[in-house]
Amino acid sequence: MATNLILGAVLLACLVAVAWPFLFYPLILRMLPTRPEQPAAGPTPSASLLFCAYNEAAAMPEKLANLAMLKARYPSLEILAFDDGSSDETAALIEAKGDLVTLLRGPGRSGKAHGMKQLAARATGEVLIFTDANVLLDEDAIGRLLARYADPQVGGVLGSLHYVGEGESATASVGSLYWRIEERLKDEESRTGNVQGADGSIFSIRRALYPDFPDSVLDDLTVSMAVVFAGRRLVKAKDAIARERLVTARKDEYRRKVRIAARSWHTHRYLSPQLRKMRALDRFKYTSRKIVRWFGGIFILVGAVAAGTLAMRISPMLYMAGGLAVVAVVWLGLRSRGGPFAALVDVLIAYAATLQGVLRAMTGRTVTTWNPAKSR
Repeated sequence: MATNLILGAVLLACLVAVAWPFLFYPLILRMLPTRPEQPAAGPTPSASLLFCAYNEAAAMPEKLANLAMLKARYPSLEILAFDDGSSDETAALIEAKGDLVTLLRGPGRSGKAHGMKQLAARATGEVLIFTDANVLLDEDAIGRLLARYADPQVGGVLGSLHYVGEGESATASVGSLYWRIEERLKDEESRTGNVQGADGSIFSIRRALYPDFPDSVLDDLTVSMAVVFAGRRLVKAKDAIARERLVTARKDEYRRKVRIAARSWHTHRYLSPQLRKMRALDRFKYTSRKIVRWFGGIFILVGAVAAGTLAMRISPMLYMAGGLAVVAVVWLGLRSRGGPFAALVDVLIAYAATLQGVLRAMTGRTVTTWNPAKSR
């Protein structure tokens, strides 16, 4: 009986840990008081828009048209791009728009972090706005980001990423759902103080806060967290919208998640001394949204072992029935292009990829370069 209670407790703890970032953490955030911003009178700061590209020729015509629209809306906007040794026509397409975009060419494959540092060093805007080569910004996005800098305590502002193509596959549907949850978490984190890090689709910081960092880290997380470390606010403007097409193939999404997780954990280790100095609330947020999620795969594995052992102790028939049910669900999910079984399999794959990336980083391996997903 005592062993069964222990196994049940382990299973319950694992279920809580897996659900924590998506259920319990959001509920806690909603109970926290709002920390209002304090805007002051003053001119709108100048801005530089920066992005890195590698083999994005297919996306570049639409990207350049989007940049031309933004430039027409905000004539003083400075736009700079870094080409990371593309082997297609990416650099030539950008260079042909020299009146719109200032192009910097890398010496070869050196990675996004290296490229962004080169762009930041060349930029002249008071605010640096970061985006990706395959991301399109809504026409009001720049103005809505810059408006939040009216509060002198605000050091960085994120926008909202809306994904396109969520119905094209189960992988895309799961990715879209995950990101909608992520965006809502950032909204609540912003309302209560600081968002815990940005992704590269759309975020900005005051140029004076841009940190120095090695090329091996995830620049989005490193740069955005520098705002929090400096004692300024990192907030989200949910009406500043960026749009990106989802990855639809499981293989592409798996590789992407492994790469991001490996760099995230490597970056976490680099930032650890500063993370430990954050306020208690920010440390709680960071742990809940990032660390617990990174190890979700371990919680699933331990929970599955506990559930299987408990079922075997209760009844071998229950154990066999449970095992067959799991095999059937996975088999149906792998063969399906949509539906709940396919979605469940994609969730498990996402956890496995994240755990693989974290474990890879723990052994000292990380990733500095990237390749665009072919199934976007």
